Amino acid sequence: MKKIKVLISSSIFMMLFLFYAAGAQAMIDGVGGTTFNLTAKEGRISTADGNSIYAWGYANGNGAMQYPGVTMIVNQGDAVTVNLTNQLPIPVSIVFPGQKDVAAIGGSAGLLTREAATGQTVKYTFVASEPGTYIYYSGSRPELQVEMGLVGAIIVRPQNYDPNMPRAYNHAGSEYDRETLFLLTEMDSRIHETVEFLGVAGLNTTDYLSNYFPNYWFINGRTAPDTMAPSFAAWFPTQPYNSMPIMHPGERLLMRVVNAGRDLHPFHHHGNHARVIAWDGKLLESAAGAGPDIGPSVFTIQSVPGTTADAIFEWTGKGLGWDIYGSAPHACIDTNADGFDDASKEYCPDHGKPFPVVLPDIGDLTVGGFYGGSPFLGTPDLLPPGQGGMNPNAGYVYMWHSHTEKEMTNFDIFPGGMMTMLIIEAPTVPIQ
Repeated sequence: MKKIKVLISSSIFMMLFLFYAAGAQAMIDGVGGTTFNLTAKEGRISTADGNSIYAWGYANGNGAMQYPGVTMIVNQGDAVTVNLTNQLPIPVSIVFPGQKDVAAIGGSAGLLTREAATGQTVKYTFVASEPGTYIYYSGSRPELQVEMGLVGAIIVRPQNYDPNMPRAYNHAGSEYDRETLFLLTEMDSRIHETVEFLGVAGLNTTDYLSNYFPNYWFINGRTAPDTMAPSFAAWFPTQPYNSMPIMHPGERLLMRVVNAGRDLHPFHHHGNHARVIAWDGKLLESAAGAGPDIGPSVFTIQSVPGTTADAIFEWTGKGLGWDIYGSAPHACIDTNADGFDDASKEYCPDHGKPFPVVLPDIGDLTVGGFYGGSPFLGTPDLLPPGQGGMNPNAGYVYMWHSHTEKEMTNFDIFPGGMMTMLIIEAPTVPIQ
């Protein structure tokens, strides 16, 4: 296939650079510390079909309502304080499953914890005693308030956490190179419309809460393809977090999967299996200190409502039957005798094997924005005009999504919903 060189304007280059710089971080977006000031307030979120939905959320201090709420990042052993101020018309609260010594001061007694009435503040404290991925949400009428958006995630880093050699837990078997949060939720827009125009009391004349029928599905508060836009994009003022993992071959990607909704969401990651290392912040080990030796290897994480799962995903191209870096002569040095090139993680038995299919003429192809023009990692090639702009480094791209097929729609419009893309880039390409 003929190679061409393409000149692009500095403005387009910067746009692509910002897309990757904002969307491809090694660590999860969130707020660190031991004291968090959250405000329950109303706002609107956008969906990729052009809709705007009235919702509630936990804002960071005096900031905009946020869906999902602030991802709180703390360290094991921290004494954590969360101050919740309520600007909504009904009492709200927060519960912290999996946290130790939870106490609440202020407000009034509720069914599960102390609640903040309109204008009130409740102070919650707990000890982040165990590392892992956790959920938090409103304990006041959760069937309504979680649906409206009062939910978020907590990441507890293990003791002696080293960002240069990160671990999810206190064992080498949980080491990773990159991590991504996948907080899964759904919405029934009828409930939101009723609360917006008739107030919470308006739901009393409906069966929407008992006859629940969602029509939007989210990863980190966004529907596809918005899941792949940069984090903190100005055009999503209430939905700051994206969910598009980008990695190199051989790297270990930590998937932190949180089901904050009411339905089971089978999160399907294609390509390679992932090793589940923990459920609900509990390392899946056969004995203390053994590490995650009994976790299942899966290609779909069955994400149960109210639970979290941590899994390690790796991609090498092993078994594809062709050289993912092209058939041009190059060394494959395997000093570890593990079958992979030391530097590139190329699967050596496939070294030099050509791509087994002759691609059609470029005039006969219909390709999308993620097409790199070539079947090889990091090798861009001839493209139709206007194509390839979302994949400037010619990575290998495929979908991660809910395996409940209707959840890949935005109000019956496909594609959308609970879907994103994984991009695997050549090791020579710096992701950040």
